[in-house]
This record gives sequence, C-alpha cells and structure tokens, in this order.
Amino acid sequence: MCGELNSAHIGQEVVLNGWIQRRRNLGGLIFCDLRDKTGLVQIVFNQDVPEELFEKADSLRSEFVVGVHGTVKERQSKNKDLSTGDIEVFVDDLVIYSQAETPPIYIKDDDDVSENLRMKYRYLDLRKPRMQGNLQFRHKVTKLTRDFFDSCGFTEIETPMLIKPTPEGARDYLVPSRVNRGRFYALPQSPQMFKQLLMVSGADRYFQIVKCFRDEDLRADRQPEFTQIDIEMSFVDVDDVIEVQEKYLQQLFSQLMGIEISLPLPRITYQKAMERYGSDKPDTRFGFELRSFNEKVKDSPFPVFANAIAEGGDVRAININGHSSDFSRKDLDRLQDEIKKTFGAKGLAWIRVGEDEITSSFNKFYDQEGLRRLANAVDGKPGDLILIVAGEPGVVFDSLGYLRREIADRLGLLDDKIFNLLWVVDFPLLEYDEELKRFKAMHHPFTSPKEEDIPLLDKDPAKVKAKAYDIVLNGVELGGGSIRIHDRDLQSKMFNVLGLTKEEAEEKFGFLLEAFKYGTPPHGGIAYGLDRLVMLLCGEKSIREVIAFPKNQAAVCMLSEAPGEATKEQLDELGISLVKE
Repeated sequence: MCGELNSAHIGQEVVLNGWIQRRRNLGGLIFCDLRDKTGLVQIVFNQDVPEELFEKADSLRSEFVVGVHGTVKERQSKNKDLSTGDIEVFVDDLVIYSQAETPPIYIKDDDDVSENLRMKYRYLDLRKPRMQGNLQFRHKVTKLTRDFFDSCGFTEIETPMLIKPTPEGARDYLVPSRVNRGRFYALPQSPQMFKQLLMVSGADRYFQIVKCFRDEDLRADRQPEFTQIDIEMSFVDVDDVIEVQEKYLQQLFSQLMGIEISLPLPRITYQKAMERYGSDKPDTRFGFELRSFNEKVKDSPFPVFANAIAEGGDVRAININGHSSDFSRKDLDRLQDEIKKTFGAKGLAWIRVGEDEITSSFNKFYDQEGLRRLANAVDGKPGDLILIVAGEPGVVFDSLGYLRREIADRLGLLDDKIFNLLWVVDFPLLEYDEELKRFKAMHHPFTSPKEEDIPLLDKDPAKVKAKAYDIVLNGVELGGGSIRIHDRDLQSKMFNVLGLTKEEAEEKFGFLLEAFKYGTPPHGGIAYGLDRLVMLLCGEKSIREVIAFPKNQAAVCMLSEAPGEATKEQLDELGISLVKE
C-alpha cells in the first residue's frame, strides 16, 4: 500500500495501485503523487523508460486510477511532512485502469465546499485522507468493542429489524405489510424489549452493534438511522454494569487514543449535575459553575428576583471569571435573545465587577453595598462578569447550562485534547408532561425505581429516583442505561402510573409481561451511540463526518435522492393510496 512504504523498502520492487493525486511534468521527469487509503507516495517517470511509457505517464490527470510497478529509491529532496517522504518509486510499468473527469469537489481535506455538495458526491468526499481516517478509526472502535465484550463472556445476538410500532418515545418509521394488508411494522428505535427477552431466555450477557431508527428532527449529532453499541446483563445491579463499562472505556481510550483513564470514573447525581452545571450532561473541562442566589434575593428590591422566589422559582448565577472585558453590552443582549428564544427565559441580568465600582443591568435597584453582597456570593473579583437568570427552575438550569458552555466555547476553553468522563446517576424515574397531564418515563417505562422509593409510586411519583445512569464525555451523553424492572407486578404498577390501563398495557406490552410470568432474572444494560462516540474521539463536530453515507438535516440522502416516490403499482400492492394536501 502507498502509505506503508518507507526507507526499509529501498531497493525493492513494488506494485502499487491507487488514484493520481497530482502530476508535475518537469521536462525530463514526471512526478505523480499516488494515493490509496493508507496515504501518498511520490512516483517518478524518467526518460530512461520507453518513450511510450513516458507519453502514457504524461497523459495522467488527477483521479485517474492506475497501477504501477517500480523500484523504491531514496528521495534526494525529502519531505518531512509526508510519512513516505524519505523515498520515491521509479516506475518501469504503468496500467491506466480508468480515466477521470475533473471532479466537482477537490480531493483534499481543506476543500471549502458546501455540505450538501459533499453529500451528493460522497464517493469523492470519502477519498479524502480525513474521511478515510475516520472510517478506519470507526472500524477499530467496533473491532475493539467486539473483542472486549467477547472476552467478558458476552454473546453478540441479532434482534429483529421489523417490529411492532412502539407507543412511547420518538416517532417510528413505519413499514407497510403486503401480506397483512392494513398492518404495519416499525423499524426499531432500539432493541430494548428484545434484549430484555434475551435475559429472560437465559442469554445472560448480550451485546449487539445495531442500526436503530427514529423519525425526529435532526441536529449535528443525530441521524434518522444511527448505530448503537447495545448491551444487557443478567444478575446485576448498577455497580456491576458500570464496572464492566469502565473497563471497556479504559481499554478503548488506552488502545485507540493512547490515553490512560483512572478508574473508578467520577459519579455525580442528576440533582447535583443540574444544580452545579445546569445540565444532566455536564462539561467539567472548565469552571463557571452555577451558584444559587435564592437566599440572597428573596427580599430583593429588584422585582424580577423577588417575584421569581415568591412564585417558587429560582435565581442562579455563573461567574465568568476574569472575562468581563471580553463581552460588550451588544454581546450580552445577543446572549439574552438566545436564551429567551431557545429556553423561554424572561431575561438575562448581569453584574460587572470593577476595581473601584460594580455595575449591573439593575443598578437602580441596588447600591454598591448590595451589589457587592451579590458578587461575593459567587466569589466575584475585579474583572469578573456575573450572569444571572431568574424564573422557573427548569428554564434557569437550561439557560445557564447553555450559557456556561457557549461562553466557554467562545473563549476557547473547550480543549478537545482533554477527555473528561463521568457518570450521572440517580435520575428521576418520571417527569410530568403538562401537555398530556400525566407522568411519562424519563428514560423508558422498563427502568427500575430505586427500592427505597417504590412506596412513593403511589404517594408522590415525582420524587421517585431511577436506577439509571448516563456516561458523559465533555458535555455530551455517550450512552445511557438502567437496571430494568424484572417483577411483573412492579412493571404493571409502572404502566399504571404512566396512565396506561390494564388493557392498553396488555395490548402494547403483553408479550413482555407474558414472558415475565416464567422466571425473569434481575437485569440491566446500557447503549452507546457509536456514531457520537467516534465523532468525539475523532474531534469532529458532526456525526455525518464519521458515517459513510449520511442523510442531511432534511433526512435526505443527497447521493441516492432517498426518500423517493413509490409507483402506483407498489402502493396498490400494499393497499395504500396517497391523499393530496
């Protein structure tokens, strides 16, 4: 392979195949860079070769696909930026497998072209060294994953791709049945119920690298089809699952990243994560932690603060230490607009701590002494900028959680060479849906409550904590899991709390409840987003950079133009007619 050649091969005859990256004719010498997935090597044609071969070499253009035979020689002008820069190959035979037109995009990593054009010509985009590297790294992650879990006694088992539509979670992709007209399969959002059934079946330790599908709005880290590393274990509790996963992550980072991770990883409760970071996916690479102002402002002369406390809300702040001068009034107004639009915040208050004077956006309500007390509550020092949000607790947490990370990004504090892993545990089991006027599962309806909280299911469901855990890397959730309910009566109670009648539960989950009649081990598991994991380890901003053929943000494949229209004959076969809007 081109990128594997080095000075140890000097004097050897080699056969290389690949694409011409570029050609340079210097009169008596023709130089070409030959590229394959391993890298580049310089090949040389001189006038010692037959005239026919020299003329053939002169016809080469970028992206021609060729094979060459030649001898490896030491390069006179070495290229320290190239892994093969100490050698070159003098060619004595050349085969042109196919010619190429001028490509619509350049085959180089810094080609500044629109993403849709890259997606349209993805087969060209994938020739770039960075993309080749990403796909090879993804392969290494999946191989290490299979090897690790195999060594721990796990069995890789495939679960169905055509399943019954699910009533919870995101929207399903539906697949009409031709044989059972009027009925539909769904593509799985996860193998959740099947992997639980595998535990009932005695599989004991299961894993699968599996495609999943969700018909949801897309973001940089989402696709309509994505890949999970899916895991389930029998006879375990929270610590058992976490222990195996930590060893997996330790091996992953050690072997593929050259980074040694100390175990055990830090753990933080959901409540502490929200109070300190405003997020259940805390980024701990920098400070700016949330601090409560509630006691300081409950009798505040500033109505915004006092009213928030009186209405059962929250007033919290973050201190952007030493960066007051980095944010103009216009910058702060822009940040305020962002949290108003995105999270429904009512506003953003601020305090600037100067050497001699403290100023704020609510100066007319506070004297210098009052502002000093507020600044001291967050250890304010000269040069600090303190940002404050008041309102409903969820809005406050979301707004400040967003601001601390957005500001850290603008200040260049998100070091992608630092990898801070931690577990978030003790999530609420349920959250109340104001629109539906009922509780819904925070993770999914099969998550087990903590034993000591089970009595609260009848009395105060909002206070029940789950045996759930998320693994977080630099503010991004890598994976999440839980210990599952394995008792039929408790599972039925859970369905009842979620507002499902006995008949509805039987219709939607009857096969799982039926299986629980016949002996179910305690079990739990986790699922990682493989695309997201590889994206973060490769230092990419979008999972589209680590997927061979992704969809764009409109869920369209620009290359194949999927989704496409079905013919009338196909629709008639399925018993489907389309209604024009």
